Order: sequence, then C-alpha cells, then structure tokens
Amino acid sequence: MARVITYGTFDLFHEGHRRLLERAKALGDYLIVGVTTDNYDASRGKLNVAQTLMERIENVRASGLADLIITEEYEGQKVNDIQQYEVDIFAIGSDWLGKFDYLKDYCEVVYLERTKGVSSTQLRNESGGVLRVGVVGAGRIAARFVAEARYVSGVNVEAVYSRTFAKAQEFAAKLELQWANDTLDSLLKHVDAVYIATPHGTHYEYARQAIAAGTHVLCEKPMTLSAAQTAELYALAESKSVVLLEAVKTAFSPGFQRMIAVARSGLIGRIRSVDATFTKLVDGGREYDATDGGSISELATYPLLAAVKLLGCEYSELRTVSFKPAESPVEVFSRVDLIYPHAVASARTGIGVKAEGELVVAGTKGYIYVPAPWWLTEYFEMRFEDQRGNKKYFYKFEGDGLRYELAEFAAMIRSGQQVSFKFRPEESVAIATIIEAARADATIIS
Repeated sequence: MARVITYGTFDLFHEGHRRLLERAKALGDYLIVGVTTDNYDASRGKLNVAQTLMERIENVRASGLADLIITEEYEGQKVNDIQQYEVDIFAIGSDWLGKFDYLKDYCEVVYLERTKGVSSTQLRNESGGVLRVGVVGAGRIAARFVAEARYVSGVNVEAVYSRTFAKAQEFAAKLELQWANDTLDSLLKHVDAVYIATPHGTHYEYARQAIAAGTHVLCEKPMTLSAAQTAELYALAESKSVVLLEAVKTAFSPGFQRMIAVARSGLIGRIRSVDATFTKLVDGGREYDATDGGSISELATYPLLAAVKLLGCEYSELRTVSFKPAESPVEVFSRVDLIYPHAVASARTGIGVKAEGELVVAGTKGYIYVPAPWWLTEYFEMRFEDQRGNKKYFYKFEGDGLRYELAEFAAMIRSGQQVSFKFRPEESVAIATIIEAARADATIIS
C-alpha cells in the first residue's frame, strides 16, 4: 500500500485545495495531510491566516480525502513524519518546485501542477475569502511579488498584463498564472485587485483606469512623481470605495512599525533629528532614464517615509543638493533636508554613490540606531548617555518583504477599511510632494 503525505495551511478551504488533495490521493492508497499550526505559520512568515487550527483541520476532514490528519509544528518535521509514517511519496504544489528535493533521500517527491483559478464566488461573498489579484507588469519585481503572495493566506495571483503580450504569456506560463492579458481592461475583468509594478511614469494611468473600474490597487513606490496625481488617485479611490495603497514594504514590516512606536513613545525624549540613507550601485537601466530616473525618484520614498512617520508631514522648508556627473543623464546622489519647526530630517539617496545605509533618530534623552539596511528592519537599538539603559530589539523581516504590504492590502479590502495607520494617504501625498519639489529645485553639483 503506497502512502502519500502532503502539507498546507488549508485556510479558507477552496477548490484549489480540494484539487491538490485529490491529486495527492491519486498517487497512492493512503493520504496523510499535515495542517500547519498557528505558531509554525508565524515562524515561517505566513500572514493573514483567518481561521483557527481546529477550523482548518475540519476543512480537511470535511473534504473526505484524508485518511489521517496530523499537525505540522516545527521546521524539519517533514523528515521525521516521512519516516514515522513510512511514507512512500511526498506531494506538494509546484510553486514550491525544488524546495523539498532534500526529501528525496527518504521518499519520492512529486510536485503537483498548481491549480489555476482557485477562487470561489461563495467564499468571496460569505467570508471575504480568496482575493483574486492581477499583476500589471512582468519584470523582476512582479515575479518577486508572485512568489511572496504564497505566504499571504486568502490571496491568489491569477493574471498578468504587460504592454508586450508575449512577455505576459511567458510570465504567466513560468509562474503558473491562469490568465495572460493583452489589455488592461481584459485583466480587470479577471481580478478583484491589481498590483502595479511598471516603470514610475506609467503608474498614474494604470492606477486611474483600475480604480475607475472599481478594482483595488496596490501600487509600487513611488505611486507617481506628481503630488497632484497622487492626491487625485486617493480621491478617486475614496469616491469609488476601493482600496489604494502605496507598496512601500518597509512601512508594513514588524520591525519598522515597532521602531516608530518606540521612537514616538517619548522614551528618547523629543525627536530633534532623523537621518536616513539608502544607496545602491546601479550601472544602467530604467534608473538612468532621463525623464523618471535618478536616485531621488528611485530611492527617496524610503528615507522620506522615516521622516514623515517620525516628524509628520508639515515641514517648513525643503533644501536639496544633488550630484550629477557631466556624463550622466540623471543625478546619482542627493541629500534632501527637511526643516521642521522643532526638528530636522535628512534623506540621502544614491545610485552611483555608496554610503552606509543606516537610520539614526536623535532625541533629547537618547537616540535610536537602526543599522544597514535599515529599510529591512530586523534590529534596532535604543541608546542613552548612560549605556546601562540601552535596549536592543529584534524582529524578523521575511523574504523580500512584499508579503507585508500585500497582507495589509488584503486585510484592508476584507475589512472595508480604506486607510491604514501604517501608511496613510496624507503621508503618501507628502512624500510625493517632497520628491517632486526635490527633483525640480535641487542645487546641482558635478
């Protein structure tokens, strides 16, 4: 008798789950199903699990396909389970292709083709369950987003649109999406929400069309390079009762959120200075496009996020100095200074200059230090004159971080909430205002 084992969260059980279990069961005579515990899901970065462990176990039991249901509680348990239950075949969805090849030392490993179009009308209507998401753009960031989406419960990326249809078809085939669309209108017919991951200058029009069609929008940063356009999109989203969220992963990550809370709590006194740096060395590509490129448009959203979250949106003066070599079509390093009534902030960005990517928040009693890369906040330290009061904080930053923005986006849609305290529309508009002014009014040195 061939024994088969598979694992999953099985949250908001849908037709895709059923089909995977049916395919797994067809591989042998006895199917063992491992259901992940809440603690294990949290440890591996699975977000937005809506149902309890007992509800998810009952989902599997009610399918009538499992001969035995067990719980998965820790990393490495699969090795022990396979040996304990004398398993012949380990089966898992093909979106995990290659990840479990190490189990071939213990049994046969089968990657089952991903079920496309798993959403259920009944689930969406009754529980706000599976959210159908489409991707606008077929580049590397879009591919990362699809990979990260599997860590967010109740979300299924089903479709892609690219200006080059052949590229959309290739993307859909490689990432096992149901639809490759040759027009944005076609994409919008297949999904509840879109993630926009195209060049900066195209964001506004794609987002406007999607919102006008009643589709929720998660848009890569910067949402636009115009304060007026950004404000217009938020106003349109409010009028259409859809969610619009700028995809700044740092804003939604646990470590950054905790750092903001600690800094604003008064533990370091009154905040007087915020200094944040984000640089990376780029040889060419869209970052050097003369119209939309440069270090400010590419990277300033992150350090400016720290500034507006800690000091607010109401600064009194803005000063920018940019380094633009004679041979470069864009500035490659910039310093943007914001003067507040009782504080200052400095945002440094670079695509042709490398500097230490740290964040320092200075207060009247102490300061917070976040080491590079601070925008992937995993650790920060609160420091004082008397070092005995110093305190260290540690948090996980899972994967590429896109799961955090997607989880917040999905939660907002399910709850009917159009504003997230983690990144408010007015903060997004303020950052767009600063970026637009900094690009237009910089003092240029070469």
